[in-house]
Amino acid sequence: MTDLLPIPPDSERPTLKTIAAETGLAIATVSRALKNASDIGEETKRRVREAAERLGYRPNRAGVRLRTGKTNVIALVLSTEADVMNHTSQLIYSIAAALRGTAYHLVVMPYFPDQDPMDPVRYVVETESADGVILNQTRPDDPRIRYMALRGFPFATHGRTDMGLAHPYFDFDNTAFARLAVRELVARGRRRLFLLPPPKAQNYAGHMIAGFTAEAALHGVAFDVATDIHSDSGATRIEDAMQRRFAGTDAPDGLLVGSTTAAMATVSGGERSTMRIGRDYDLVAKEAIRFLHRFRPEIIVVQEDVNRAGAFLAGAVMAAIERRAPELGQFLDTPTAVLPGPLSDRATA
Repeated sequence: MTDLLPIPPDSERPTLKTIAAETGLAIATVSRALKNASDIGEETKRRVREAAERLGYRPNRAGVRLRTGKTNVIALVLSTEADVMNHTSQLIYSIAAALRGTAYHLVVMPYFPDQDPMDPVRYVVETESADGVILNQTRPDDPRIRYMALRGFPFATHGRTDMGLAHPYFDFDNTAFARLAVRELVARGRRRLFLLPPPKAQNYAGHMIAGFTAEAALHGVAFDVATDIHSDSGATRIEDAMQRRFAGTDAPDGLLVGSTTAAMATVSGGERSTMRIGRDYDLVAKEAIRFLHRFRPEIIVVQEDVNRAGAFLAGAVMAAIERRAPELGQFLDTPTAVLPGPLSDRATA
């Protein structure tokens, strides 16, 4: 049996002073570089992080908290209903990657469908178990955001709100996405459009519905928005509902779907009704990881750059912790192009 190496006492562990000696920088510069301070150049930050990783430097968390009141932890609060296969897993990875080499570490805090979304946020704030929070699935008037803003607790959100409250965010422009999708469907000759939107309680659902209805009206085509299901309704329920929809006399020939899972369930429901994508109808969906063309190459895809979102949110929440202006940590990512599959093989009308 291999003997375990003894853990060195604290006096032998690398410190800020060790990194300073390794890099030839002042201890204060090393400290600020590890905190990703805005007044430290990117090249200096890189040198310091590489040295810290090479030396095996880890801050003494108990000492840091006693000395500064900080935990060096950022909490990512996520619903367990989120699309783990495609969106959420990529968001977790990209935030963790952006925090790598900084003083901060990521902790993921899930909450369940039967749980108050306020619970994990309230826990973090009241116990001071993290220095900042990142959350998603924002609502137009989000009590979690109001709660943290009133207490001056640093946070950033994946998604905007309609609260008239300036706060750090990264958001995908779902109004532009819906308009882009409608234009693509109309260009392919589709005249009966259908939107399977996100849950209407979430802020981006309103953006997507507004873009879809406005652009469809502009082109003079028939359109409808699902009211009995949404993109998070679950694959089985969506598949059954879309099978019935495709079998009806007013079956859509152009669809916009709010999630990757819902897109696959919609196509499956169509196939159960003998409706073939690319022939009887076209479908536009967005995705974070390139997958849908492997499922059905005829799906029209709009890429959502969640890696960019995660990296931005990591920087935004660190800026919020440093009390920088929230407007400096806001970004709206606007899609401009689709990734079409092969040309549709439509049946002759």
